[in-house]
Amino acid sequence: MAAAVDDKCIFCLIVQGKIPSFKVLENDHVLAFLDISPVSEGHTQVIPKYHAKTIGDLPDEYLAAIGPAVKQVALATGAEQYNILQNNGKLAFQHVDHVHFHVIPKPNEKEGLVLNIDENWPSRQADKDDLANTLEKMRARM
Repeated sequence: MAAAVDDKCIFCLIVQGKIPSFKVLENDHVLAFLDISPVSEGHTQVIPKYHAKTIGDLPDEYLAAIGPAVKQVALATGAEQYNILQNNGKLAFQHVDHVHFHVIPKPNEKEGLVLNIDENWPSRQADKDDLANTLEKMRARM
């Protein structure tokens, strides 16, 4: 499958070499490069070489290549603990409309991704009926 490209997308321009980057890893389907505004040392963007706004838009062959690349980059940071972050859509905090995975090393409590789960994770209790209804809706969409 030929790769889709958007000439207005900063990540597509990086893939094309029109914007320089610090490449960590590259293969036929994936490019990984250091984030220019890192949360911690080694913060890396892992992107498909196919322009897709969300995971749902990305061909499976590119998505399949992302997992091993994310693992390789995470191990290359040398961090024992790290976050893998991927957002889909503006409401989910996606700032570049090109699928990307952040590999963010977590060297200590102050560096890396900082979340206060108690304050920022809006969970609710779901009973068995709620979960069964949700499961039924999801299975119908598969």
